[in-house]
Amino acid sequence: MMLKSGLGAASTIVALSLIASPLHAQTTKLTGVNRTPEDLPDISGVFTFRTLTPLQRPEALEGQDRLTEEEAAAFEASERTRLNRDLFDPESGAPSAGYQSRAEGGVLSYNEFWYERGIELTSDKRTSLVVDPPDGRIPYTTEFAEENRLRRLNLRNGFADHYTDRSLGDRCLMGSNSGPPMRPGSYNNNVMVLQTPGYVAIVNEHIHNTRIIPIESGPHGNIRQWVGDSRGRYENDALIIETRNFRQATNFTGSSAETTLIERFTRLDPDTVMYDFTIEDPNNYTRPWTVAIPFRRTDGPIYEYACHEGNYGLTGIMAGARRLNTQPVEGSR
Repeated sequence: MMLKSGLGAASTIVALSLIASPLHAQTTKLTGVNRTPEDLPDISGVFTFRTLTPLQRPEALEGQDRLTEEEAAAFEASERTRLNRDLFDPESGAPSAGYQSRAEGGVLSYNEFWYERGIELTSDKRTSLVVDPPDGRIPYTTEFAEENRLRRLNLRNGFADHYTDRSLGDRCLMGSNSGPPMRPGSYNNNVMVLQTPGYVAIVNEHIHNTRIIPIESGPHGNIRQWVGDSRGRYENDALIIETRNFRQATNFTGSSAETTLIERFTRLDPDTVMYDFTIEDPNNYTRPWTVAIPFRRTDGPIYEYACHEGNYGLTGIMAGARRLNTQPVEGSR
């Protein structure tokens, strides 16, 4: 599934540092080893962003943006049990003695050994990674919410009239958690950030995506790409990356080619960088919205995720769809 890479060794070339965080009302400018030789905020290193904190606030926790220590412990234990693939029926996914039901049904792809989704909430015990709007929910338009529901139903039922009906992840073009923007997923929630004069490189473990972002390099171009066209700048002791000109969609469900993405990296302490992003897309969202995810230092290394466009996995997916001879749900195309 994955092959070891030498990329992890690069994590030692830049010292970790401290900078101020606007999200946490810190304003003191830090100096010395906390900054690069060019006197820029140092946000380099190898990090993990795995967590049990859900992207959106569950309906059962409506109105509750944080949990107490006791509530968090109970939630974490419940989620670890609910998500544990070893507690599902390995043949059908259906309920049986000693197993739990798999909500979407079907045969399991991996057992629990392969998952790396995290075992606890963020340290502040938030109930969602979405921090704006305050309700912790993505502000989808009504029209898109219904379209997305039908799309997910089609994928679950195996529909694939053409390879473009499948997700960018199925096609090994973009990882569901590797970005842009980045967000926790089931596994490979690791990233390396490298800073050099004039550039920042972001190396994601999931689907081995590498973004090379020029700093203060002028206006955006007009060539659309899967990962968009990014430009970086340093502002108030944070790295800001603005990305436009996505080719079709980001890896984020709901975003369109007209998405504008703003990412911010802010050092909180020697072991933590706060990563937050804001998405604005007039096509499918009623307003801009923001997510905040702590990046926690890890020793690495970063591994190669051996997923590539045109591999036999997609051939199997298409063959299965032909076997099922399914049709799209009415109204979804």
